[in-house]
Amino acid sequence: MAWLVVCRDVADSGALRRRHLDSHLAYIESVMDRVAVAGPLAGTNDGDFAGSIFVYLTDDRAVAESLLHDDPYFQAGLYREVEFHAFRAVAGNWVGGAAWR
Repeated sequence: MAWLVVCRDVADSGALRRRHLDSHLAYIESVMDRVAVAGPLAGTNDGDFAGSIFVYLTDDRAVAESLLHDDPYFQAGLYREVEFHAFRAVAGNWVGGAAWR
């Protein structure tokens, strides 16, 4: 199992994202072995961002929470809302087809 984390940005987050981008990317590189996939959510305007998605490779919600809380974006107050969902990848190219076969 993994944890899907959906983060929604605060209003007018562009400057805050840019200010902490380098430290955020360095952090993601440091925990890459715990991340299945991560990336920004597109905003309503071209080039804007509305949030972030993370899929952490852990069965433990506390570990997923810790991974997010240690992220410079989270620490900077970029996210106004965060949702954690237990997630099982069972189909698609990322999991090699259909896991039930």
